[in-house]
Amino acid sequence: MGRVQGKVALVTGAARGQGRSHSLRLAEEGADIVAVDICAGLDTAPYPGATSEDLAQTTKLIEQLDRRVISRQADVRDSNGLQSVVDEAIAEFGHIDILCANAGIAGFGPAWELTDEVWQEMIDINLTGVWKSTRAVIPHMIEQGRGGSIIITSSTAGQVALANLAHYAAAKHGVVGLMKVLALELAPHSIRVNTVHPTMVDTMMIDNQPVRELFMPTLENPTRQDAKEMMKAVNALPIPWVEPVDVSHAVLFLASDEARYITGIQLPVDAGATMPYKIPHV
Repeated sequence: MGRVQGKVALVTGAARGQGRSHSLRLAEEGADIVAVDICAGLDTAPYPGATSEDLAQTTKLIEQLDRRVISRQADVRDSNGLQSVVDEAIAEFGHIDILCANAGIAGFGPAWELTDEVWQEMIDINLTGVWKSTRAVIPHMIEQGRGGSIIITSSTAGQVALANLAHYAAAKHGVVGLMKVLALELAPHSIRVNTVHPTMVDTMMIDNQPVRELFMPTLENPTRQDAKEMMKAVNALPIPWVEPVDVSHAVLFLASDEARYITGIQLPVDAGATMPYKIPHV
C-alpha cells in the first residue's frame, strides 16, 4: 500500500520541473492528482514558461502510473480560476487531502534596479498566489473533516539573504510567515502546514543563461558545465544542485501519515547551503 494511498493531491506548477516531479512521486505512492499550471511565459521571468504540451506530458506520466488525474490550465493569481479547479476536483474525487503550493518564478537583479513590474509579478505569483491556492482548498479540507497536509515551496532564499534576489527572497520569506499562521489556524482541524526549502534545483528555473551569467559575470557565454563547477560553492555537500525528486521525497514525507504530527516546520533540502563556514570545494 502506498504512503498516500487513497488521497488526492492538488499540485500547482505541475507542468514540469519540481511540480511534475512532486505529482509523479505522490502518484507513485497512491495519490490521485489535480495538476495545475499556467502553461505560459511570464513577462518578467528570464526563461521560457511551461507549455500545454508540458502539462499533457505530466498527465500522461501520471496515467501510466495507473492513477486518476485532472489537469487544468489555471493561473494562481486568478482566484476564480483556482476555485473552479478545486470545485471540479471535489466533484470528481470527493475530497482534496494534499495541497502542494509549488508554482513560482525566479528573476534576478539588484534591489534598486528592479522595476515595479518585476517586483509585483514576483510577489503576485510567489506569495499572493500561494495564499490564493491555500484559500481555494482550505474550506473544503475543513468541511470534509479528514484533516490534510499543505506543503508550500519556499527556498533557501526564504531562510537567508541572497544577493540579486530581493523580490524572490521577500516572497519566499513571506510564505514562511503564511505557513506559520496557517499551521496555527488549521491545527484544530488536523490540517498540517509546512514549507520545504530547496537549494538550487536542476530545472529550467536554474538551468538557463541568465543564471549562469549571474554566477559567472566575467565569463563569456558560460556553459552548463561551467555553472556546474561554480555552483558547488553554494552548497556544503560537493554538488552543484539537487534533483527535483530530492525535493519530492520531502514533499511526500510531509504529505504522508509518517508526518502526521509535524506542522509549522521549515524543512530544508539544501545540501547544507544555509550552513555558515562551509569548507571550499576543491
